[in-house]
Amino acid sequence: MRNCIAEVLASVVGDRWALLIVRDTALGLRRFDQLQASTGAPRQVLSDRLHRLTEAGLLATRPYRRPGQRSRHEYVLTEAGIDLLPVLSALSDWGERHLAEGALPEIVYRHSSCGGRVTATLQCECGERIDPHGRLIAEVRS
Repeated sequence: MRNCIAEVLASVVGDRWALLIVRDTALGLRRFDQLQASTGAPRQVLSDRLHRLTEAGLLATRPYRRPGQRSRHEYVLTEAGIDLLPVLSALSDWGERHLAEGALPEIVYRHSSCGGRVTATLQCECGERIDPHGRLIAEVRS
């Protein structure tokens, strides 16, 4: 299947650095040095991924200036970037269940109002939650 959505998605966020940048930007880290310290990405790699995520419309830049320094840019999630957060939550859930038995997740997504844990679920547009082991049908479009 050429040009399927999974292929396009993988080309944009299909590497370690891109997902970490989206996650950390969602957590409030917006400046280059903050993102580099948090992700551990080499400067050139981080610069490339920030450019790629901005070009793809997941991040936007806005200028800021510290007193006595030149103007710089910080990064914020766009609506498209925010829409990736359930994907990150789902990946975190999956990793906790299948990759690191007994290990605690590095980040737990919580509801700011009640503090409850946020998890990703499959839900039909009718509102019914779907059991992926039972009543899920995948349709291949051509």
